[in-house]
Amino acid sequence: MKKLFSILLVFIFVLTVQGFSQTKGKLVIVGGVQTDEIVAKFVELAGGTDAKIIVIPNAGSNPVKWSKVQVQEFKELGAEADYLMFTRETADDEANLEKMDWANAVFFLGGDQSDLTRDMLGTKLLDKVFDIYNNGGVVGGSSAGAAVMSEVMITGNELVNKDSTASFISIEKGNVEVKQGFGFLKNSIVDQHFLKRKRHNRTISALIEHPNLFGIAIDESTGIIVYPDETFEVLGSYQVLVYDPIDGNNIREDKNGNLGISDMKLHVLINGDKFDMKTRKVIK
Repeated sequence: MKKLFSILLVFIFVLTVQGFSQTKGKLVIVGGVQTDEIVAKFVELAGGTDAKIIVIPNAGSNPVKWSKVQVQEFKELGAEADYLMFTRETADDEANLEKMDWANAVFFLGGDQSDLTRDMLGTKLLDKVFDIYNNGGVVGGSSAGAAVMSEVMITGNELVNKDSTASFISIEKGNVEVKQGFGFLKNSIVDQHFLKRKRHNRTISALIEHPNLFGIAIDESTGIIVYPDETFEVLGSYQVLVYDPIDGNNIREDKNGNLGISDMKLHVLINGDKFDMKTRKVIK
């Protein structure tokens, strides 16, 4: 009986050690228009020639074409890569789940982020992506694939301004549509194509209405690498802007629905800069 008890203790200890040895992996979040440098970094983080990458194209209008392009880019860098084609109804097919068991990295392509969340939220397939991430793998995405990374996701739609020729021209209550994203980042909202498409107004509007979150606004040809310790590093050709309303005050609204806030912080980060998401400070 004593021997059996000792064996049981050893078994529990091994399970505990294995549990603690699991660690979050890395996120590679790209504002759109990937560069060779960013693609190479993704492959490197995924293990180089040991990388096994699944591409998910559901946000895009031509998923087969762009999946093949992305898979080829990964393969040219020595990685193994494949892509999944599925609908909401077929997401949890056994063949798709088995492919995820093979992979140690996942990359979401661009397009319409609402299509991506429509097909994957609440599925076993998305659970498999989280399994990869929570066991040290790499999850990345560009454009729409960046927007889905936050729990509160900007869809790109406006609810008040219906003039499509002049998008996001105001900082206005109830105009920026947000929905549930995948939630790899729970303390922030991600925006993309940021400087090139002049998306300041929509990010600021979304944050004033969610002042417990900060904004990570990533330009094209630029990305961030989010590490397990909740810091990120900027990689790319342009800037990442961090808007921080958390310590702001005096959130207000006028009779026309225009929003105001005092003491919102702004950080403009360039290639190589690092940011601590826990303290919300630039790492010097």
